[in-house]
Amino acid sequence: MASNRSPLIVTRDTRAWQFQVWASFGVAVFLCATGLAYLPGQALDRAFMVMGYVFCLSTVFVLSKAVRDSHQAAISGVLETPMWRLVVWGGFAVAMGLTGWGLLRMEINDTYRAYLGVSWLYLVTSAFTLAKTLRDRHEADLGEARVRGELAGRQQALNERAAAAE
Repeated sequence: MASNRSPLIVTRDTRAWQFQVWASFGVAVFLCATGLAYLPGQALDRAFMVMGYVFCLSTVFVLSKAVRDSHQAAISGVLETPMWRLVVWGGFAVAMGLTGWGLLRMEINDTYRAYLGVSWLYLVTSAFTLAKTLRDRHEADLGEARVRGELAGRQQALNERAAAAE
């Protein structure tokens, strides 16, 4: 029995794109770490900013996953927990808001503040891109495994038919 379904084509990001995403994320982390390491002022201010940057970074990955899961849930018709959505978006807003507030209230040179602000936003945007790239790779791996499973199943069915015909 022949199938009318078209074969599943698994698309993957190119190695160049993956390298660019990882390099961009690495540069963003380096720039933020450099800015925070040489942050003038009190140790408490530095600690607050480091915690803010780490909080923002972790909420980016959680938000990326939640948005992707929400899309998958909409496709499959599975209901999502509204409170989870509130927690995820609220956590992201709090992380960004507190870090921005901390950056604005610090008594540092405006040029230094601009450097920290730009490096922070670069970190956040590159983390979103990295999260998407990692999730795409995972989905491509699952797609390829599904195709291999289907092909193995078809081959087994053909072998069984051939054995039964003998």
